[in-house]
Amino acid sequence: MEKRDFSEISDTCKWESPDYEPWFPVSEKSNPLTRDIDKSSPNHIVRLLAACDTQMFQKDTGTTYQRLFSDSVVLTMLDVARTVEQILRSCFNRALRDRQQNTVYSYIIAGGDRALLTSQEASEDDPKLGMLTLEKLCEGKRRVLFIGISCGLSAPFVAGQLDFCLKHPDIYTPVLVGFNPVTQAREETMPGYSLTFREVVQRMEEQRGQRAFIINPAVGPEAISGSSRMKGGSATKILLETILAAAHTAAFTNTHVTHRVLLDMMRGYERVYSVTYSHSDQIATLLQTAGLSLQCGGRVCYLSWGSLGLVGLIDASECIPTFGADYEDIRGFISGGYQDMDNIEGDLTSLGSQFCIAHEDFVSLVLPTLSDRDTVLLLYTCHDDVGDVEKMVRRVREKTSNLHSLYHGLEGDTAVDSIGLLCSSALNITWPSSSTVHMQWELSSKLVLNAVSTGSHILKGKIYRNHMVDLQVTNSKLYHRAIHILQKLSGVSLTQCEEALLKAIYHVEQLPEDITSAGVTTHTLTASRRNRVVPLALVCLLIGCSLSEAESRLESHPVVRDAVEACLTSSPGDQNSTNH
Repeated sequence: MEKRDFSEISDTCKWESPDYEPWFPVSEKSNPLTRDIDKSSPNHIVRLLAACDTQMFQKDTGTTYQRLFSDSVVLTMLDVARTVEQILRSCFNRALRDRQQNTVYSYIIAGGDRALLTSQEASEDDPKLGMLTLEKLCEGKRRVLFIGISCGLSAPFVAGQLDFCLKHPDIYTPVLVGFNPVTQAREETMPGYSLTFREVVQRMEEQRGQRAFIINPAVGPEAISGSSRMKGGSATKILLETILAAAHTAAFTNTHVTHRVLLDMMRGYERVYSVTYSHSDQIATLLQTAGLSLQCGGRVCYLSWGSLGLVGLIDASECIPTFGADYEDIRGFISGGYQDMDNIEGDLTSLGSQFCIAHEDFVSLVLPTLSDRDTVLLLYTCHDDVGDVEKMVRRVREKTSNLHSLYHGLEGDTAVDSIGLLCSSALNITWPSSSTVHMQWELSSKLVLNAVSTGSHILKGKIYRNHMVDLQVTNSKLYHRAIHILQKLSGVSLTQCEEALLKAIYHVEQLPEDITSAGVTTHTLTASRRNRVVPLALVCLLIGCSLSEAESRLESHPVVRDAVEACLTSSPGDQNSTNH
């Protein structure tokens, strides 16, 4: 299939104008390309997602925003890569002396390992927890390079860690990765902390290039506003893998990281985008199939092998807070379960069925009730055990023919992919052999799964225009995002929107003082136990009705988008509110 031409799509750079939604940081702006994505066909949805993704790789346009390929960004990456290279050389030499291999890398995630599988958004709001977790992990270390990731420069959990690093410069070198300018870092005071995220970043700015580094290219607004799991996640993967892979190559070949090496690696990732979206029609077929499953109350299951398993698990888990989805709507399973996942906390199956992630769990928990209304997607590569894949295919086909595959192969591979012949559709992508091809497979799979899960929820009616109108309000970031979504769609003041949101959260017609005086953490804890609080608040605002009437409206329009459209049609101020 020929590569699609997206040059005809207008508004690609409109978001860069200082007059475009000036009250929002880049990561929270709506993308002008996708303002009507909720009414698009599956093929057009994929085309729009591709157009948004290409914004990641746009060259510097001379605006106030630095981009992925800007010299300032690449030079900072070079400094960080050289720091990693030095640490690797030191660890490698020490390991040779000790005749044992020391662990060089570790990770911290807000909410712990369970956040890889389910929504644990509230943990992001605790800066002290972030600091204490980092301190415990690094106890006894003499030198630590800490990379804190917060796409919107907003997560208190990360801010606490960065602040801790700045207070101990003899051991820690902090690196911040995000996708907003420093001036758009979050200004709200963090719970139980004296600093804001912006103040922490400003302290890093004072030491930038010496004892602290900030990598924050603008990659453009997300296709679904605020959904940083998409471009934010992809750009993070590109930046980190480029830095770490370049540092590894240099450290173990006795060379040095260069500007050219970094650029070449990032251009390789740009080609991943082109190769993946050259299969847009097949991606649209997967999207449509998954969407039909969700629309009829079915499930979508990702069955993955190797490192693609983690890609599937994360994509599925992120649907819960983004779309207000149930954990069974889209689920990921990885061949060897936690052994393949290799997570710090080990096997988590004792926490409940939603933490059962092995293929054997799929066979025992899901397969018995599988039907043609469910969609099963296989993700595997030429490096995986094809015999194992085929065994699973044959078991699934006993229950449903709604089986599809995503396969990554290498150029010159003469082996016939027999698995695809057993599936309703097969998306086979061929790649040139390289030392980083497995990372390219992962990014390509991420792009495909992001399109499938986002597009299927669009078809289910979980998106209005390009806003996530059924998001879960489980932390302060999502609380403020919900208020701004309500304000944009209703056209009333932020104060009125917050009041409507609180009424929906607490299910009261009037707000008593104990609610209005409570903190955001209290509100989000209550909201985490509620469903559809944002749609409920929005209906109340649009037609000026009570909560009980709003609930009746939502019951008569089970599809959230349809309910919003019905209210906008009946609202006398609909034109002003929707164009706000």
